[in-house]
Amino acid sequence: MHRTYQPLKPCTNKYLQKKWDQESYEQHRSKVREARAAVDTEGAPTPVQVQLKLKKRQLEEERLAVIERDNRILSTKLSHIACSNGLVDHRNHYPQRSLNGAKRREEFLLVTQENQAILRRIKARESEYRRQLWEEHCERAECWRDAIARYPRGIAQQVLPSHLPHIPGQRSMSETL
Repeated sequence: MHRTYQPLKPCTNKYLQKKWDQESYEQHRSKVREARAAVDTEGAPTPVQVQLKLKKRQLEEERLAVIERDNRILSTKLSHIACSNGLVDHRNHYPQRSLNGAKRREEFLLVTQENQAILRRIKARESEYRRQLWEEHCERAECWRDAIARYPRGIAQQVLPSHLPHIPGQRSMSETL
């Protein structure tokens, strides 16, 4: 433990010498910690009037006083307006009138008359399509389809869904058609 310790002064007992050296070192460190600087490194104290900034504070107070005065004036004006009905009638109850209303009405009547004339001409004209022929052709086509179909058409409507078992989660036949 103390074999590597080399005392600063020649001694007969290394253990005691180490103890004394340690105490003197700790005493030296405490003196260094408690020592005060011989040179004054602190700055000069700031004058009180500079710290308080009196001019800035005065300007701020004046600005706040102006704001308070304006607020008070506005609040009295608002309360006066709220208490009284006001001196000026600012409500306008005039119906909106269009400057080109008559012109638009004339154009609307003209367009309506033209549309009615076109409708009369369409109704007076006989159709070029022969509806009777279309219906006969449609019936013949259905007969041909029924004749060549693998399964008869309309079988789904003929089967009554009431006697078929219901499978949960499956849609009924009427829903699928």
